Amino acid sequence: MSNQTTVTEFLLLGFSDVRELQILHFVVFLVLYLASLVGNLLIVTAIALDHRLHTPMYFFLMNLSILDLGSISVIIPKSMVNSLMNTRSISYSGCVAQVFFSLFFASANFALLAIMAYDRYVAICQPLHYEMVMNSGACVQMAASAWASGILYSALHTGNTFTVSFCGGNKVDQFFCEVPQLLKLACSDSYLSEIGVIVFSVCLVLSCFVFITMSYVQIFTMVLRIPCNQGRHKAFSTCLPHLTVVSLFVFTGIFACLKPTSSSASDLNLLLAVLYSVLPPMMNPIIYSMRNKEINGAVSKWMCWRLFSKNKMSICLLR
Repeated sequence: MSNQTTVTEFLLLGFSDVRELQILHFVVFLVLYLASLVGNLLIVTAIALDHRLHTPMYFFLMNLSILDLGSISVIIPKSMVNSLMNTRSISYSGCVAQVFFSLFFASANFALLAIMAYDRYVAICQPLHYEMVMNSGACVQMAASAWASGILYSALHTGNTFTVSFCGGNKVDQFFCEVPQLLKLACSDSYLSEIGVIVFSVCLVLSCFVFITMSYVQIFTMVLRIPCNQGRHKAFSTCLPHLTVVSLFVFTGIFACLKPTSSSASDLNLLLAVLYSVLPPMMNPIIYSMRNKEINGAVSKWMCWRLFSKNKMSICLLR
């Protein structure tokens, strides 16, 4: 029987012990982090300031960008600091917070993606009822339910994870606190309740995925009936970015769930972890703004306004 020890901190997996590679890791993560921050902040700012974007679709997109900002801010900064300071430690409370917020942002993100699929379904399949169904009050309630469900799910998951006794030391084979890696450190008889929560989580995610899939089956069936090519193109252009984001989120989530929790760390595990923790928040702004004229126009308008205001202020100061 393994000895139960009181864990006060965990040791995270480092990308390298070579100082030059640690600095390189810091620089690469800094670039990715700043790119994600700038992209998501531009979307939030553009939607908040442009009254033409005050529609349900963009309201949900703004919430998605806020969740992405939180998601990438939970994991990346700590890893950057550890590389810069040449350390691998994270406090017990810091690990709890990291698990809670990463689960919260991920679950709320997925719930919001399901709501956005419903929004596109109503807009395309029931256009005459769209304003009545997706009114401002309903949109706020749907967004609030996504955030609230994320909090409840994360609290349940985190509580079950950290009520277990850790017998396997304090070395986590991941560059952030991840539930499967933490359960590897648990005593063999103390994590059964968390396994039950994981099974429940899988069923919940599958239910949302089936709902999203069925929504898009009906959407594409309806779109293909549109006789006008321009109408079909417009309908597809509003759905494809969301469908791409859903696919990215689901496939990276599958990588996270199905990747082997081997007894030793590997470069593949690290690469997959970076894939599902960094890629979605960074790619979402690119996907939504790449062919979206409204978003691009609002961002350009806001940047031009900021540039004009700054130049005007400089002229006044020179006078």
